[in-house]
Amino acid sequence: MTEGAAMEFGVSTFVTDDGIGPVALGRALEERGFSSLFLAEHTHIPAKRESPWPGGAELPRHYYRTYDPFVALSAAAAVTERLRLGTGIALVVQRDPIILAKEVASLDRVSGGRAVLGVGAGWNREEMRNHGTDPKTRMRLLRERVLAVKELWTKDQAEFHGEFVDFDPVFSYPKPVQEPHPPVMIGGSGPTTFDRVIEFGDGWMPIHGRGTADLAGQITGLRERAGRPVPVTLFAVVPKPEIIAELEAAGVDEVLFNLPTETEADTLRRLDSMAALL
Repeated sequence: MTEGAAMEFGVSTFVTDDGIGPVALGRALEERGFSSLFLAEHTHIPAKRESPWPGGAELPRHYYRTYDPFVALSAAAAVTERLRLGTGIALVVQRDPIILAKEVASLDRVSGGRAVLGVGAGWNREEMRNHGTDPKTRMRLLRERVLAVKELWTKDQAEFHGEFVDFDPVFSYPKPVQEPHPPVMIGGSGPTTFDRVIEFGDGWMPIHGRGTADLAGQITGLRERAGRPVPVTLFAVVPKPEIIAELEAAGVDEVLFNLPTETEADTLRRLDSMAALL
């Protein structure tokens, strides 16, 4: 963990049209002492899909039915005061960077400085192709779009000239509340993930159990390479005391419990059980 900080607890989940709504979920999390809410996104799921889902054979129902994360997080922001509101993850390779900068800055404004932008390139090649994104170049595209968003957040007249993103000086408002900008958490645990964290990320947010077998060594190595106390948020954690103790010892700053998509009544019961572990 970063020096002097206590580990925090939030949830990562899919908010859909047939599960608990974002208003009820946001209230319930804050009432129970959770620190954050991170929402997944898929703009759509192609009917013909060849890309394998990293989580198994069959793609779960909730992947097909996600709310837009920024709309859902704004709804949660309106009924909470302390809960940090993040994407886990936003599919930046499927989003226009100028619009994305405005969406996140607007969320940061309406929430009083509680927005977090978790980013990744995604796994569903058919989905990204429908947005005009070539899967072969998606990592280079991710890099440029994040860098462009940071320019738009921090410069009065922002401009960017890259391989994929190119615009002359523009005014882009509102600016975020947070200084210098909302934290950008880099998802993934591949061989080049740390390169992205160090170059344009503010923290690392891998999925628990996917490429995190030597988590303590990975965190130590990342912080040594970066030369700074890189925050680490672990995504989709199973809520068990022994796992929490292991992650705290490894240096994790924030644990996001995996919250299944269920009805409001079932979700509240599950949150009560999770809250006992905080």
